[in-house]
Amino acid sequence: MKTINELLGLKKQESAQLINDLNNLLANYQLFYQNLRGFHWNVKGEKFFELHLKFEELYNDAVVKIDEIAERILTLGGTPMHAFADYLETAEIKTTKNITNGNQCMELTLENMATLVKVEKAMLPLAQDAEDEGTITLLTDYISQQEKTIWMLHSWLTK
Repeated sequence: MKTINELLGLKKQESAQLINDLNNLLANYQLFYQNLRGFHWNVKGEKFFELHLKFEELYNDAVVKIDEIAERILTLGGTPMHAFADYLETAEIKTTKNITNGNQCMELTLENMATLVKVEKAMLPLAQDAEDEGTITLLTDYISQQEKTIWMLHSWLTK
């Protein structure tokens, strides 16, 4: 029987690198998600209701993306990371703890989302060279959505 790479028309070596890069993206998304949960639970102040809902919206979106990234890794013949220790070791995004100030939560969310976009954009050349349209589409869809969200979060923070 043919391998998954052969069936998809992808080169094994390029797929292996994409799997590694996608696992890195997965780790970053897991920490992004967990940070958002913490902000959602712990934010305080006059903007509580507004921010509580926004963080819930963002973490619900992140959890969908986490599943899509893991399934893309599986599609390419890899195994998605699934231990939090691996996420902590791999991710560029760092965990946050006990942050309650709404502006600080939003600033960290903006920084974390910018990190996600940076990681995604760095993956695009390899996906393009590999002619991996599935990964390209996944990444470009995320990037265009996140760039708009970054603009909105930045506007919210601008005085």
